[in-house]
Amino acid sequence: MRIYFMGICGTAMGNAALLAREAGHAVLGSDTGIYPPMSTVLAEAGIELHEGYDPARLARLAPDCVVIGNAMSRGNPEVEWLLDSRAIPFLSLPSMLHEFVLKRRDNIVVCGTHGKTTTTSLAAFLLRENRRDPGYLIGGVPVDPPTGNHLGRAEDPFVIEGDEYDSAFFDKRSKFIHYAPRIAVLNNLEFDHADIFRDLVDVQRTFLHLTRIVPRNGWIVMNGDDEALRALGAFPWTRVVRVGLGEGNDLRIEAFSEDFQGASFRLRWKGELWAEISWKLPGLFNARNAAMAAAAAGLAHTLGASGSGADADPRGISLDALSRFRGVKRRQEILLCSEALTVIEDFGHHPTALAETLRSCRSRFPGARLAAVFEPRSNTARTRTLQGGFVEALAMADEVYIGAVNRAEKLKAEERFDGDAVVRELAEKGVPGKTFAGNPALLERLTADLIQGRTSARPRVVVFFSNGSFDGIIAKFASAAKRA
Repeated sequence: MRIYFMGICGTAMGNAALLAREAGHAVLGSDTGIYPPMSTVLAEAGIELHEGYDPARLARLAPDCVVIGNAMSRGNPEVEWLLDSRAIPFLSLPSMLHEFVLKRRDNIVVCGTHGKTTTTSLAAFLLRENRRDPGYLIGGVPVDPPTGNHLGRAEDPFVIEGDEYDSAFFDKRSKFIHYAPRIAVLNNLEFDHADIFRDLVDVQRTFLHLTRIVPRNGWIVMNGDDEALRALGAFPWTRVVRVGLGEGNDLRIEAFSEDFQGASFRLRWKGELWAEISWKLPGLFNARNAAMAAAAAGLAHTLGASGSGADADPRGISLDALSRFRGVKRRQEILLCSEALTVIEDFGHHPTALAETLRSCRSRFPGARLAAVFEPRSNTARTRTLQGGFVEALAMADEVYIGAVNRAEKLKAEERFDGDAVVRELAEKGVPGKTFAGNPALLERLTADLIQGRTSARPRVVVFFSNGSFDGIIAKFASAAKRA
């Protein structure tokens, strides 16, 4: 089959196109601004790339179906031609993944407001290290496993990041509804994506819809410490494993500690010691990600497609490989580490994520002066919806730099994230902050403050938070710091 991807160079679309190519389909696609690294990877896989959107070209190419990416909307010329002509069937990316990859697989679907990418990577990594060949689709750039996508063996599990965001302009269901979970991993649940969901109850509703399609011979692996997840109910139609710190959890995380060298903790399954872990990833949040991934991978490895024992034990896999797990790029990634200055890049764009990372930095770099540099970029972070939460999170730093609101002109002034108000509230808490109308000005000031004018005897840690490019200033700052 010839499959045409609209928006093929996006991370999710590109990785899905590579999966389709690996499955034996002829793949081609279009996008604007085709550039490396994704364009290089796609071209090397034999995928035909076309610049821009051209209905006449699409008609001439005549693929068997068109996958319309989430970034596409009405007004796109190829979309309008498809709707007018009805000449070629079209579907969303999640529908395509279901039809061509997932519907006959035993899928581990990793969901939650935070930690999806890392937990997906961990589950795939653990299965591979335990001599399985899982398929996987990861919504980031993992270091382990070595690629973001792999078809794997049909008889082995498929691990996929389950996003609650909508599927396409014509399909407003959450992506994860399409993914046919045998095991659904529920990491956590908070209000986010204010452009899609009305409130926390609305987010809970879509998570509940996901749990209702977990089969009776499947599993829900959930964060048993999360109040919003517990409020979903008991899930009597399937089996449940609870993971967390508290007494009521099946898999418990104990004795967590961390310093600059890494973190350590124990995992105990129903009262019995499973493993003692020492690894490089920071934070209790990553220990929880590891525990969730271990439970899901262990159940999938032990039970297979037809496992039915109510007392199934995930400890059939070894967790020794966790000591070698190197994580995912842009997740608490250290770009520079010297005696005077450490520079960290993080994908954080929700108050909870910022707070967890800053809390971890306090443990890893005791005595350091901690600077948080935040770009309000995501569809929710750009608004005032979670502004109070960002104040509380950023107050955990010693100094704060707030970049320009991304696409600010698209928002009404009264709806837009108000950096100046955040700085005023931070000042009341004794934390100095600065806002910048443009990110180049932020870079110039940051460089002057933290590199050229090193007036503090304390070492400094600078953490950049953005779910986008931050206009390239993160790499520029790290490069300037290395030269200084």
